[in-house]
Amino acid sequence: MKHIGWRERLFKSTRGKILDLLRTRDRTVNELAEELHLTDNAVRAHLASLERDRLVAQSGIKPGIRKPHVTYALGTEAEQLFPKAYGRLVSLLMTIFSRQVKRRNLRAGMRAAGRTIAQEHLRALKGKSRQQRIDAALEILKELGGAATFHEEDGKHFIYGNGCPIAAATANHPEACMLAESLLTEVIGSPVKEHCIRGPAPFCRFEVK
Repeated sequence: MKHIGWRERLFKSTRGKILDLLRTRDRTVNELAEELHLTDNAVRAHLASLERDRLVAQSGIKPGIRKPHVTYALGTEAEQLFPKAYGRLVSLLMTIFSRQVKRRNLRAGMRAAGRTIAQEHLRALKGKSRQQRIDAALEILKELGGAATFHEEDGKHFIYGNGCPIAAATANHPEACMLAESLLTEVIGSPVKEHCIRGPAPFCRFEVK
């Protein structure tokens, strides 16, 4: 775990690709096999190995045409594989700032931070389509340590994310979500509104207007 090279090699392997897919949402054997272009049995073998290491765990049941399918999610040991250091630092800083500034000013500061991060990418996005900008936004979130996917539901557009790099801060300081909201608004070029779930099992949810 101490060596970056070990982590990089893991995520280039099939097991690492499975972990990366499970960061975005729980999946069945069939879904993983389709994404990775492998047989179901090959995926089951990898999952069995990951389960033994407590990197993956069964999370539920999903209805199927013939029979229900077991879904898999990241296990308790998997979280240490992904960047998490920002969360505690941001939480500490926001605790200090919240004692010295008004809440609206704290929210404004987080939005300003999001815009600042976005500015680093806007030149490369000039002339890009809406979908290309959304794809770029997802990649930026991944670079920051999270994992996100884009979904269309009932005519509305959402970005869902797991593994939020500042989850440790958002539980007690929901204003921290303004950073991502502002970042996504600037990068995508459309208003974005956060509807995140905070707590022990945080789940990022942003609506793209």
